[in-house]
Amino acid sequence: MSDASRIRIVLADDHALVLEGLRAILNAEPDLHVVATATDGERLLEAVRRFTPDVVAMDIQMPFMDGLTCLRRIRAEEIPVRVLIISAFGDAQTLRAAVEGGADGFSLKTDPPEVTLAAIRQVAAGHMVFPEAARRLLIRRPTQDPNALTDREDAVLALVAEGKSNAQIGVTLNLSENTVKFHLKNLFLKLGVNNRTEAASKFQK
Repeated sequence: MSDASRIRIVLADDHALVLEGLRAILNAEPDLHVVATATDGERLLEAVRRFTPDVVAMDIQMPFMDGLTCLRRIRAEEIPVRVLIISAFGDAQTLRAAVEGGADGFSLKTDPPEVTLAAIRQVAAGHMVFPEAARRLLIRRPTQDPNALTDREDAVLALVAEGKSNAQIGVTLNLSENTVKFHLKNLFLKLGVNNRTEAASKFQK
């Protein structure tokens, strides 16, 4: 397989053993190629800017700049890269923060290697990859109160009210269409509506 057809990855974890172990597993796959590694958020951001990878696979807890802050910086700079969070923590708060920060996927460090490999490939293909348990946690609080929407959901709703398509919303917010659909499903549930027209009628400027 040529270099051009392989998925280019930047890895970040503050534990050297974890980092090297994951790099070895990924580089053993013919369609994956680790182009850089980082042990803190600042170096990760530099690597992403320099190497423009297809996927960033990173931990949340890192020195100098944590993973979630780095994720927000990547999205703010509109760097065209998919981000997979690989964390030891799968609680609702962490998962929600990852989604709201613009992550494309979430994998647990306790997952078997083949699950992480599949998550990287799916994220690279533009899919949103979250465990089913995570989806239940993220939509656990259905309500008809628009104020309960997350900032990201509110931004999606505002664009829906403007008549934007999922593709246009994705471009505006630098999200994949699958991520937009995920947010739409959540806000429909929270608002107690069934379609875009009903959701738009709930939008308050």
